[in-house]
Amino acid sequence: MRVLLTGATGFIGSAIVQDLIHAGHRVIGLARSDAAAQVLAAAGATVQRGDLENLDSLRRGAAASEGVIHTGFIHDFSKIAANCEIDRRAIEAMGSALAGSDRPFVITSGTALLGAGRLGTEESSPDLANPLAALRGPSEEVALAMASRGVRVSVVRLPPSVHGEGDHGFIPALIGIAREKGVSAYVGDGRNRWSTVHRLDAAHLFRLALEKAPAGAKFHGVAEEGVAFREIAEAIGRGLNLPVASKSPGEAADHFGFFGAFAGLDCPASSKLTQERLDWHPVQPALIPDLNRGHYFKK
Repeated sequence: MRVLLTGATGFIGSAIVQDLIHAGHRVIGLARSDAAAQVLAAAGATVQRGDLENLDSLRRGAAASEGVIHTGFIHDFSKIAANCEIDRRAIEAMGSALAGSDRPFVITSGTALLGAGRLGTEESSPDLANPLAALRGPSEEVALAMASRGVRVSVVRLPPSVHGEGDHGFIPALIGIAREKGVSAYVGDGRNRWSTVHRLDAAHLFRLALEKAPAGAKFHGVAEEGVAFREIAEAIGRGLNLPVASKSPGEAADHFGFFGAFAGLDCPASSKLTQERLDWHPVQPALIPDLNRGHYFKK
């Protein structure tokens, strides 16, 4: 299958490129720079120049493909509302090019959008009372509505921690804060939970969704339903040889800065239905063993 992939040089996207190619698919990777184009060409992918704001490029790429995986997102939290709107428009553009074709279109969402304090399942919907879900949830809604327009659309929701070598997401942010402050911290009793998955397991799930998912399906790329945040803080403390301490919700705002809202998230999620429906079974290391390997702490 000829597959258009956005976010193709990213942490997850680069792993998807390899999984697709090893399975015999041909990858068209979206590249916004010469450096990204060189990386994609070296990985064995065809290059399409463009970015998430170049809607004409996205439409052309989708129209020329036999399937689309959308993992690209602009990760600038200072402009989160604008970037969520860019994401929604990109999904609309690619979906319009696939309408009536029954070709697969896999988009990315997050389990943290499903509401706090309860186990999120594939049948759960974004909790629009959550400010982040109110911004990001419309992308999922717009995508799923395309099933009625003859697009074999599916959603892969990823957990707060997608980990592995080369990670530049939430775990490295926590490590950076711990280094700066001289302490690895958690909020309150630290019992709030993050679901997790290794990037290679996540990449494999995207391919299975592309190949097998029916229209309107929702999947969870979750290997661990919930790791207590205190355990994460303790693993970071060990890795940096720093003390580990609790911060009250008031202190957390000062300690974590903008990251305070994420540090206090309690968002466990299940992938039971995903594993049953796609025969997806995570095999890579769990988060704490991955942290214990030490690669996260190399400067």
